[in-house]
Amino acid sequence: MSPSWLVIGLGNPGPRYDGTRHNVGADVIAELCRRAGEKLSPARGQRAELVRTRLSSAGLGVPAVDAQTVILMRSRTYMNESGIAVSKVASFAGMAPDHLIVVHDEIDLDPGRLRLKKGGGDNGHNGLKSVRAHMRTGDFIRVRVGVGRPPGRQDPADWVLARVPVRQRTDMDVQVALAADAVETIIKQGLTVAQNRFNS
Repeated sequence: MSPSWLVIGLGNPGPRYDGTRHNVGADVIAELCRRAGEKLSPARGQRAELVRTRLSSAGLGVPAVDAQTVILMRSRTYMNESGIAVSKVASFAGMAPDHLIVVHDEIDLDPGRLRLKKGGGDNGHNGLKSVRAHMRTGDFIRVRVGVGRPPGRQDPADWVLARVPVRQRTDMDVQVALAADAVETIIKQGLTVAQNRFNS
């Protein structure tokens, strides 16, 4: 049976990028894996790390009659090549674009804010741009996690590639958990319900 959902957390690989604003999507995948009691593993030939789990009314990783199969994924490519891995995994899993959920940082949203939507452009986000190009559509669900714009004249690229300061890390961890809740709600109750609950 083909999986029901593919959830992708955008980010860059390697310890250099851990804890950066640009990797908040990957942080959400880590939180979902923690909830499921699972760990990501490299997928041969797919340039990605994956785990297959189930989501039911009882939670992630809990078998139940209403459970849906979910693949949690982070790319092993750099951000601007994310679409290579996403398209490979989606094709292998037989996944339709409307069952893809892409979690990513969003500089046009203040920290602490989430915005869920389906479709749209890439708004200058290189990871989204790559996913749209390789999937040949933008009609997937996005969970946009606010990281805010840089202060003053700081380059936005430097801003998103900087680690979240320790004093702000707790707030970011709360936001990551909220984004993970949003992903679960989309899968269990649909996008509209999730938008009404989490869009801010």
